[in-house]
Amino acid sequence: MSVSPSTPLSLSAAWRLSRPGFLWVTVAAVALGLAMAAACGCGFDPLRAGMTLALAVMAHAAANVWNDYHDALSGADALNPAPLSPFTGGSRAIPEGIASPAHARRLALGLTGWVVLGGLWLALTAGGGLITIGLAGLFLGWAYSASPLRLMARGFGELAVALAWWLVVLGAYYTQRGQWQVVPMVSAIPFALLVAAILLVNGLPDAPWDEPVGKRTLAVRLGPVGVAALYSALAVLAHGVLVAAVLGVIAPERAWWGLASLPLSLAAAGLLWRHVATHQPVTLLRPVIGLTIGAALVHALALTGAFAAIARSL
Repeated sequence: MSVSPSTPLSLSAAWRLSRPGFLWVTVAAVALGLAMAAACGCGFDPLRAGMTLALAVMAHAAANVWNDYHDALSGADALNPAPLSPFTGGSRAIPEGIASPAHARRLALGLTGWVVLGGLWLALTAGGGLITIGLAGLFLGWAYSASPLRLMARGFGELAVALAWWLVVLGAYYTQRGQWQVVPMVSAIPFALLVAAILLVNGLPDAPWDEPVGKRTLAVRLGPVGVAALYSALAVLAHGVLVAAVLGVIAPERAWWGLASLPLSLAAAGLLWRHVATHQPVTLLRPVIGLTIGAALVHALALTGAFAAIARSL
């Protein structure tokens, strides 16, 4: 039984629509950007840092709600039994009848509005360049799911996600420094690639139900073997970029700490290849997804620790 669109959205339903479990990736991204800024020894503004974290989390939640809304319109989530929920198949709030598409749209618009207002305040205090970062991030969050672009349905979802979380790190840095720098721009690339890998592997369980509704994600286009190959390439490239950045004296020497995520990425890639080779049920992808999320979080937190250590030593 579906809830009426005229009924107020409950807090529990709104919380579920936001998919809180995934918001930790954004928390880690903001922490990384703030730590990079602190490592420059140019001061630290706690108020701007707190506002940055709140707005970034709200922007991520808004993107999640927009995704549920547009998947409800296309029928993708209703068709999908989501065998690996909460990792795949959206929040399930709309298919299970605890929220309606209208509720999701209103919530997404409300969250987006608060992000815009808060972003303008941050831009006034941190610098106008933040407007460019914020607008780009909001555009990617909207274009990922919404027509006419629907980037995730055209095989560009992973690229959009990588760019979005690269911007989160860069934006957090900018709120403290008020300028662009090569170090955060390069050092954030590995994390962005690891976040893209989360979306890539999450697409495999959903692929059989995405294709019939025209949602041609990379998982649909590449198939299991192609996903495993691209996943492995992303894992190697992410950590390879970090190594190159350190050796090229772009990232500080302590950035080696970011390689703590490499064992998790390699373990996930190995399990994914075994899954593909033995044609295992999609329900057995759960440890692969867990390791992939863990790799992104460990990488961001290890790098955060590295830059925070530099900040403490100044």
